[in-house]
Formats: sequence, C-alpha cells, structure tokens
Amino acid sequence: MAKKMGRRARKFAKKNLQSVMKRKRKLNALFQKKFAPRRAQSDSPEESKNLKNDMQTPVDPEQEILDGIVSTNPFGDLFIKEDDDSAADASDSDGYLSEDPECPYISEDEEESCPEEMCKDVVLLEQNTEINQRLKNQKRKLSKLCKKDPQFSKFLESRRSEFLKSKSEEIYSDDEGDTSSMDDEYIVGNEISQVSKVITSSTVDVWCWLVMEQPNWPGLANLLNAFRAACHYGLDTGEVSPVKIANREVFCKILTFVLSEAKRIFCGLLRISGFSNKETILKMKNKPEWKTTRSLIKSFLRSSLFLLNQETDNQILVFVLSQIRLSILLFSAFPSLTKKLIKISIHLWVTGDKDLSASSFLILRDIASEFSLDNIDTCLTKGFGAFIANSKFMKPQNIEHIEFLENSVVELYSLDIQKSYQKVLMSVQQLASILRLALKTKEKDELKKIHSWQYINCISLWVKFVSCNYKNHDLEQLLFLIIGVIKGIAHLFPGPRYLPLRFKCVKMLNQLSFSSGVFIPVESLLFDCLEIRGTNNAEGTKLKHLDLALLLKVPNQLLKSQDFQQASVLSAIKLLAEHLSQWCYHVSFPDLATIPLILLKRFHENTSIESVRRPVKRFIDQVQQNSDFIQRKRDEVSFSPKDKESVDSFLQLEKCDRSVAFTKFYDNMLQNALA
Repeated sequence: MAKKMGRRARKFAKKNLQSVMKRKRKLNALFQKKFAPRRAQSDSPEESKNLKNDMQTPVDPEQEILDGIVSTNPFGDLFIKEDDDSAADASDSDGYLSEDPECPYISEDEEESCPEEMCKDVVLLEQNTEINQRLKNQKRKLSKLCKKDPQFSKFLESRRSEFLKSKSEEIYSDDEGDTSSMDDEYIVGNEISQVSKVITSSTVDVWCWLVMEQPNWPGLANLLNAFRAACHYGLDTGEVSPVKIANREVFCKILTFVLSEAKRIFCGLLRISGFSNKETILKMKNKPEWKTTRSLIKSFLRSSLFLLNQETDNQILVFVLSQIRLSILLFSAFPSLTKKLIKISIHLWVTGDKDLSASSFLILRDIASEFSLDNIDTCLTKGFGAFIANSKFMKPQNIEHIEFLENSVVELYSLDIQKSYQKVLMSVQQLASILRLALKTKEKDELKKIHSWQYINCISLWVKFVSCNYKNHDLEQLLFLIIGVIKGIAHLFPGPRYLPLRFKCVKMLNQLSFSSGVFIPVESLLFDCLEIRGTNNAEGTKLKHLDLALLLKVPNQLLKSQDFQQASVLSAIKLLAEHLSQWCYHVSFPDLATIPLILLKRFHENTSIESVRRPVKRFIDQVQQNSDFIQRKRDEVSFSPKDKESVDSFLQLEKCDRSVAFTKFYDNMLQNALA
C-alpha cells in the first residue's frame, strides 16, 4: 500500500500542481478574464526556464471558454465538439525562413539609442530579475519537499515525464498534403547563428524600399523573419532567433508595413490581380509560383496568428484583424491555420470591446461565407457556444455587448439557412425537453435551469433568428415550437414575483407575431401587475431606478413597493400597446380590446398612484378611440367574417398611410422610450 504524502507536500500540491493550476484557469475563464502574457523582455536563466516548463502549460483562452461551456451549459452540449488540434495553438511557428546572405543590414552602432527606451528596458530587466529570484526560491522549496518525502518526488517525476512526452510530440503538422519538400525552407534551431542580427530602423526602411521596388526581391524572407521577431517582441519564447528588434519604433514600422502591404506583395509573387475567391487560391496550389511562395505566406499567417493570440492592446488587435481580413482567403490553403484563426477570433469577439468585437466578427463572417463546409460548421458551433457561455449574467455594463453577440450569431446562422436550420431545430427541441421535464417534476434544480439568463437568452436568440428569416424561408415548424416553449415558460412561473420573466416572454411573442403575421394572444400574461397593491417605501426613502429588463425574479423586499408597481404597470402598458398596434387596423380590434379596457378602467379607478394614473388614462382613451373608429368602419361594410380576402383588405389604405391615431400614439411612445 502506497504511503500517503505528508501535510506540507499535500499543501504544496494543492497550490502548485499542474492539474490544480489548470482547473483554476478554467474557473477564471468563466468570469471572462482574458489570459495573455504581458509584453516584457526577459532573459531568464536556464534553471528558472526549466522550472517554468515543468510547472506550467500553455494557456489557450479559447479552449478555456469551450471547456467552461461543457460544465456550465446544460442545453448547449449539442454544439460542443472536442478539438483534436487544441495543443497546436501552443506552438508559434514552424521556424524562421532561410535568409538571403546578401541582404543589407545597417549596424546598430550607426543609430543613436533612445534614453527613454533604455530606461524602460532597465525597469523590465529589474522585473525579470525579481521573477527569476522567486522561481529559484520556489524550486528550492520543491527540492526540500522531494528530499523529505520520496513518494512525493516519485509522483512529481511521473507527472513531469508525462508532460515532457506530450510536449515532445509533433503538434504543428498540417493536413494540406505532402510538405516534405518545404522543410528545407525553414531553419532548425541548431542551424541559427547564436549571434542575433539587430534590426534597426534604417535597415527596415531599406528593406521596405527594396520590396516596393522589386516584389521578387530575395530578401523578402529576411523581412518576414523580422516580422516574426516583431510578433514575438517582448516575449521570452525560449528559442534562438536570427534577428532581434532594436526598439519599439522598429517594432511598429515592421508591423505596419508588412500587414499593410502583404496582400500586394503576395499577389505580385503569385502573379494574380487579387484574391477574389477561395477557388483562385486553390487553383494556384498547382502552379510553380505557389511552391516558391507557400513558405513565405505560411510564415506571415503564422506570425500574424501568434500576434493576435498574445497582444493585449485593443488598437493593435483591431489593426491586425483589419489587415488580415484583406488577405483572409490565403487561409483557405491552410486548414489548420483556419481553425486557429476561428478560435482566436471567437475569443476576441466575446471578450473584446466594441471595435475589437466588430472586427473579430467580420473575420468570422468572411470565413463562414467564403470557406468550406467544415469551417462554416465550426463558426456556427463555437459562435453559439461562446454566446451562451458569456450570457450567464445580465448587467447594465454588458447588456449592449450581449445584444451585439446575439445579433452576430443570428447573422452567422442566417448566411445559409439550409445548413443552420437543423442546428437551430435541435437546440429548440432540447430547450423544449428541459421545459417538459421542469413542468413534470417541478424540482428546484430543473426550475433554476428555466429562469436562468442562459436559457432565456438562448430562446431570445432563436426568436430573433426566426423573426429575421421567416418571410423568406419555411420556418413554420420552428415558429410554433418556439411559441409553445415561450408560453410554457410564462405559465410555469405565475405570481407577481416572476413578472419580469413573463414580460420578456410577452416581448418575444410580440416579436414573433410581428414577423410572421400570426395572431398570438398575450393579454392574460400581463394583467397580474394590475393586482399588485403598492405601499410607501420605508422611512420615505426613494428606491433606485428599478430596471425590470435586468431581472428575471423580483426580490421579496420590492414586491409591495410603489416603485415595483409603477415599473410593472408601465411595462405592461408598453407591451400591450405593442401588441395592439399590430392589430389596430384589423376588423376584430373592438373585440380584442374589450377585456383590456374593462380591466384597465377598473385599475384606474382603484389606484391612487398619480404617476401611474395619467399614462393608464391616456392609454385607455387611445384604445377606446381606435376601437370606436374600427367599429364605425366595420358597420359600413357588408362582407362576412368568413370572407378572408375582404377581411385582409380591410382598411389597407389607412394601414399604408399609418393615419390612425393609435399608430401615432405608439410611435410617440417608442420615441420617448429611446430618448
């Protein structure tokens, strides 16, 4: 029987072992923290570098998000697939290109050093020294524990051997065919000179001029090596580089020129006018120009992906994405690089700010519309999964971002309805099965799945998808399935405490009714708020503004407050006006408005809250006025209600002109809400 580890050994393992650290990273990913190393120059000793390799594994933020979906999303697992190339993202490139020995270099001594740059380098050096010292202390503690507890030492050795074995495997092999003829285009580590050539600003200026004057200049490989070094600038990758970036000015020059001119350079080398479609690139693969250019293109794409995965400055990321998009069809020749681009774009799309999210989405949309079916499926699958993982909470700070993500997913799924319809149908069926189980068992855990933001946002996503595509595609089966799910949610949670949830259900039903023209009764879901009897707030204090759009369930302390009653009544009037405005020209409007008018008049007589009485009275007057108008017009016609064509053509001229007073009342209500 194996001897148990000592107390100190267990404490150390709990804090520092690889499996524990990996679990912590996954948990942190659920709170949308972006993991990316800071740019800092580092010249760590060999001893500390070995310790870092033993105790850490490369962090893949995109994979962490997907791992979090599997553990936290009970209704999105239909879309989650395991990736066979997850480890490939940890690598950065195949290596440096073989350089032109006659390429001109301008010595570093010929340029003046920048004092400010030197000061920053000194600060970074001090930080690196401090980090190295902490690593040495950590290794010293680990050695003491290993000597004290042999079993713990054997355990660490077994885990270390497994890690080194997995890391030594070839993780960057491509599926594009036989690449053995290309291997000699790259330099292996032991062939690189130990003395790196320093790239100065003058050297970059000369190289850029030569490339602009001579597109077939042999020194282009030198420029791409410098671009690769710039993408790794400030990072300690542990590899020997043939070139070294002198300062940040050189870094900016190389990135700006290569990213801006890459499309023109590669089009000149391939002797084509542009990248019109992916077939153009695939046809080029059989031409001799491709064989000489392939390694250059691949080096550029890999370096760009590495920069996207490591950079933390949003402005640089937006610039890189915008320039990559110009040459995005080049990725069609490298399927494995396309998968990495999708992963990185998904991560930036869900975690970036407004501009970065928009730029990342444009990349995803281009891939989904231009590339192969496998890539489209990957964009749809991971796009939906990332949306669900990041819609777990609704706050004033992220509601606009979640709405953008929702619109983006709808646009992706609308690119090809035939490919996406089955995915949407399977998702809605799974939502329906969760609802069916909750209705049957009424267990607390099952009910929590329903009144969660992930479930409601998922329903809202597919409601918007159906609303955008119903008129141009046959989505009737999907429409009625979603309507049944929404009604089931509304009836599952009665009572005033769940009014915000039912209001969201009514809003989604109104949206479906507008887009499909199908009548969906919603009045009975709104009138619970009229039965609430508000009381004055304690000690005369005024509660903060109550936004029902950010709630699914009202806290108990607010149920009988006047603030909640006022917010509920105004929200109900707005939703009822939205419902009635769709049918305000219909011949049956007087019948539709009868019960709402009776209940609203009774509420107006009984309530004493002046801030509620005025809007309710105005709404009653507008509905009554429109009902009388339709009644007069209905008395003038002679057709029967069974005459569908005559019923559909009733007041069509007024409907086109939007001349009815109730329509103007509703338009003003929308304008005030936006203001």
